[in-house]
Amino acid sequence: MFVSCKSSQDLVYLSNLKESEYSINIQNKVKPRIQPDDLLAITVSTLSPESNALFNSGVLQGAGKGVIASGEKNEGYLVDDNGFINFPVVGKIQLAGFTKEEATEKLTTEINKFVRKPIVNVRFLDFKISVIGEVNRPATYTVPTEKINLLQAIALAGDLTAYGKRENIALIREKEGVRSVVRVNLNNKDILNSPNFYLQQNDVVYVEPGKSKAVQTSLSRNNLQFGLSIGLSLISVLTVLLTNL
Repeated sequence: MFVSCKSSQDLVYLSNLKESEYSINIQNKVKPRIQPDDLLAITVSTLSPESNALFNSGVLQGAGKGVIASGEKNEGYLVDDNGFINFPVVGKIQLAGFTKEEATEKLTTEINKFVRKPIVNVRFLDFKISVIGEVNRPATYTVPTEKINLLQAIALAGDLTAYGKRENIALIREKEGVRSVVRVNLNNKDILNSPNFYLQQNDVVYVEPGKSKAVQTSLSRNNLQFGLSIGLSLISVLTVLLTNL
């Protein structure tokens, strides 16, 4: 009953989008930047198989398909608390604060001091987002493409339940040692052009329950207590009747 009383308008995403056609120039896409504790996959291809072995921690990336030289898979490079990775031959190099493209360019410049025309590829191994609260599948999800927006994250989590507050989603984000909480309204079309539309690695999306969930929980608790009381009363009556027989 209480779910049905919830305004149907509150259950509709982008409910103030009245136009039959709507388009905006995408200006809110923010490229993820490397942060401390990120895990990066970095591969280097050169004309020299020996150089490939040095720069790829045992993974050869020369002409033809790659060959595992050491028998162990490269587990990636962990960015330390100061923003550095320890890369073979090059040594410690700072990548925190860089986008993938910027990190690729910097590594290419450094590796070019040792070999000619290296081809460098950088990607995130642990681009994760979490969706919790009033969704059907709360969990932490790994995003292989490193590009995900808020609606896609909610879709991964099986969409919001009927009790979720679509107009007051909490986005929890850590950036440069600062943890912040931003509120977004999925009922408003302005979210499509919001700087918070695209998620960053390690973002947490929290969907709060609405008042109807609290009411239902309270009613369920009261019904349970009432049922227990009736049950205990019946047991007492039956006990008295059996005693008098």
